[in-house]
Amino acid sequence: MRETQSKNAVSALLSEYNTVLHALKRAIEGISFSDLSTIVDSTTANPECRSIQTILTHVVNSGYAYCGYIRKVTKQHHEFVRKGLYNSVEKYQEELDSLFVYTTLTFEKIHDDDIEEFDEDKKIRSSWGQVYDIEQMMEHAIVHVARHRRQIEKFRKRFDAL
Repeated sequence: MRETQSKNAVSALLSEYNTVLHALKRAIEGISFSDLSTIVDSTTANPECRSIQTILTHVVNSGYAYCGYIRKVTKQHHEFVRKGLYNSVEKYQEELDSLFVYTTLTFEKIHDDDIEEFDEDKKIRSSWGQVYDIEQMMEHAIVHVARHRRQIEKFRKRFDAL
């Protein structure tokens, strides 16, 4: 009977995630290794936001972590090794594509009625203290990519101004 359950909301979340990942891939097109690795914000307390390279690594690792949370709550296997720094935007674009494939696989057996949870004891408890259901975790994932895309676009404007 589960085969007949709706996946409209799941499909919408995955579609929006794909859209923001593609927007990020477009935003980093043509960035040289020099610009990729240049420390743009040396005053930030967050070492994952100092350069475009560290931001992209953070986005990729976070995406896999979100899948890990979702897989844990849905009792799916998750084994992930943190990604390191890459020396080209092409490699990050490949990693973003791989992340989307992994996210899609994460949702293969998740239906619309699985993504909303009102019981606090069954929600995802994130490492940063927030509590989410699957839908909220994916909404966070979508906005996370969009926020860092904007940050990268601002970094690129600094390079253009030089």
